[in-house]
Amino acid sequence: MGAAAAVSVVAVVAVLGLLKASVRVVRQYERGVVYRMGRVKSVPKEPGPRLLVPFLDRMTKVNMQVVTMPVPSQEGITRDNVSVRVDAVLYFRVVDPILATVHVQDYAFAMLQVAQTSLRSVIGKSELDDLLAGRESLHQGLELMLETPAVGWGIHIDRVEIKDVALPESMKRSMARQAEADRERRARIITADGELQASQKLAEAARAMEGNPSALQLRLLQTVVEVAAEKNSTLVMPFPVEMLRFFDRAARPEEREPSSSVPDPRSSWPEAGRTREG
Repeated sequence: MGAAAAVSVVAVVAVLGLLKASVRVVRQYERGVVYRMGRVKSVPKEPGPRLLVPFLDRMTKVNMQVVTMPVPSQEGITRDNVSVRVDAVLYFRVVDPILATVHVQDYAFAMLQVAQTSLRSVIGKSELDDLLAGRESLHQGLELMLETPAVGWGIHIDRVEIKDVALPESMKRSMARQAEADRERRARIITADGELQASQKLAEAARAMEGNPSALQLRLLQTVVEVAAEKNSTLVMPFPVEMLRFFDRAARPEEREPSSSVPDPRSSWPEAGRTREG
């Protein structure tokens, strides 16, 4: 009786051991690549519990999620002879787990190396303005360069983007001076354009007021009122010269011509002499 119980316990333990060695759980974002006696099976295992043949099958789980891989900064010289450091980020995922495990030893490391070499190649073929402003075309070029080896490894490139472009300090100062000069040029052009438009409007206003002097006088008075209200200062008004001459003659009456109604006393002097002689 005791021996039978011991045998039963041993049998149960053996069965549990076999189940543990033969049952594998594949998660939702994984696929199982099964090797039977060293030969890969053509169909990977889908998610869920999967039964393997004990001691004959070995399974490798492959992650099918999108992998975000930062590409370290790569230093290079652009086509216009500027030394820069560029880093990027790569997004890819495995679409064929059998190719990713059989055709390449470590697909993640392989993709990193290809991304670094492709990034250096793009730096050498591009100009600085392309790295700073025209990145969309560079992203497409990088994606095409990475897609060629990735297809043979069962990997799909979702996206590759340049993160940052580090420039030398001397180049940063030169670009800052260039930007400042460009802003000053645009400011001068805008100012000159405004002055041209203002002169055209003033010419039109002058032609409109030429036939109506009262309108010109009203405009002058309006300008005086506006300046006085804004500046709050003493104003010098223009005064007609004819009015000044009138006041000057009024202030000096002795210089006026003699009136015909007042007799000249000297006109009677000869008559008085003739009376004495008679």
